[in-house]
Amino acid sequence: MSDQFEPRLIGFLCRWCSYNGADLAGTSRLKYPPNLVPIKTNCSGRVDPTHVMKALAEGADGVLIAGCHPGDCHYINGNYRTAGRFPLMKKMLEQLGVEPGRVRLEWVSAAEGDKFARVVSEFTEEVRALGPLGWRRLTDNDLADTADAVSGDVDPGAVASDAGAGRVQEAVPA
Repeated sequence: MSDQFEPRLIGFLCRWCSYNGADLAGTSRLKYPPNLVPIKTNCSGRVDPTHVMKALAEGADGVLIAGCHPGDCHYINGNYRTAGRFPLMKKMLEQLGVEPGRVRLEWVSAAEGDKFARVVSEFTEEVRALGPLGWRRLTDNDLADTADAVSGDVDPGAVASDAGAGRVQEAVPA
C-alpha cells in the first residue's frame, strides 16, 4: 500500500452534458483516478459558492465544477452565470487561504468522455501536488456568516468588524 496522499475531490456536474460525459468515460472504460465523487446538478449555474465552501469544509481537498459548453446550456445562460461567478468565488476562497488550484471550472459535453477523463486525471494530480487542505471542520454558522458576506446579504462594514472578521478567520487554517 502506498503512503502517497490521495485527494478527495467533489465534482458538481451538469446533468445534461458533463454528467453524461462522465458516464461516457466510464462506459468507454477510459482510465482515470477514482478520487472524484460526482454530484449531478441540473445546471452548473445552480452551483452556489456556498456549495463549494461546504464541500471543502466537509473534507474535500478540491472541487470541480463542470458544465455545458458556452452557448449549449439547456437553461440558456446558466453556464454564463457560472463563468461570471467563478472568478469571484476563487478570489474569495484565496482570501480564506485556499490555493487557486483546488477549484476548477471546465466545459465538458456529453460526447467528451475522453476530455472528462483527462480533466479528472489532471485535477487529481494538481490537488495531490498541493497536499491536504487541512481545514478544520467548519460549523454551519461559519458557513452561513461567510455565505452572507459573499452574497451581499450583510453590510460589508459589519463583516469587517472584529466579531465578523474573527468568525471568518476561524475558517482558515492556523
